Amino acid sequence: MAQHNELGKIGEDLAVDYLLQKGYYILERNYRFQKAEVDIIAKLNDVLAIVEVKTRSTIDFGNPQDFVKPKQIQRLVKAVDEYVIANELDVEVRFDIIAVVKTGKTYEIEHLENAFYHF
Repeated sequence: MAQHNELGKIGEDLAVDYLLQKGYYILERNYRFQKAEVDIIAKLNDVLAIVEVKTRSTIDFGNPQDFVKPKQIQRLVKAVDEYVIANELDVEVRFDIIAVVKTGKTYEIEHLENAFYHF
């Protein structure tokens, strides 16, 4: 596995652990629909949190959350619409980003709730 893929997997695992510690229930990981992949679909009370995880080994080129692009957001929204309909869910949907940055041998995690809006 390429080093950047390994780092991404570590970031997703850390994000799942973080969400579990905050009381979220993980419904799906790496949910795919057409060209979209949703990293994490989690639930907390009546809120469905759609979580995009961005992991970086440095912030020299920008913060991890800066790498979520409009086209990716459109794909995520479409995938989540399908997920909600297919599972007949009646919940509020929120789009979050969890930014993970490796600093030395540790990782910093930042959870950005409502990082982008359903349009």
